[in-house]
Amino acid sequence: MKWLPRHLDDVGEALLQHLYLVVVSVGIALAISLVIGIWTAHRPKTFNAALMITGVLFAIPSLALFALFIPVLGIGAAPAITGLSLYSLMILIRNIGLGFQSIPADVMEAAHGMGYGSFRRLWEVELPIALPFIVGGIRIATVTVIGIATVAAYINAGGLGAIIFQGIDQRFPEKIIVGGLLTSALALSADYALSALETRLRRRSGRPA
Repeated sequence: MKWLPRHLDDVGEALLQHLYLVVVSVGIALAISLVIGIWTAHRPKTFNAALMITGVLFAIPSLALFALFIPVLGIGAAPAITGLSLYSLMILIRNIGLGFQSIPADVMEAAHGMGYGSFRRLWEVELPIALPFIVGGIRIATVTVIGIATVAAYINAGGLGAIIFQGIDQRFPEKIIVGGLLTSALALSADYALSALETRLRRRSGRPA
């Protein structure tokens, strides 16, 4: 390991770029998915249609999906974030919908009987019960996007994938190992932290951890 100690700044910059791609894309997808997931949760046909459409998007190879946006958005972070957001939609909409579908009917009736309006019932009753499912979706989407974001380096979006691709082009194994290990460590760290949060929320809501 001779290259890494002399290029810690470059590695740190690539790590921050990777985090930026992941956080922004999952954040955008979460905002869209909350609207769609909550609205379709109790409309089975619409919910299934939303999952089918986002499932088709999820099945498109990542490089092909990024390339589709290049004529409109150019190269760089914009088409990468757009593609990564689309990849997150199916996971997040499914989990948000399942979370709201899991709310017991007697809880809803009790809230209605206590005179809760739609917004108050959503904020004080439904969201807290569905929250473990939502966090579970964020965890899966985040880990998925961390891996796919490495491909975004191919369209000049930066991130840890840039180090991996440089290593491949230059036949420099140390760069490939550093980029790969950091991507794996980032995914495992996100999975561990969000799993702990999900478990805590499930215990608080009285669900099996």
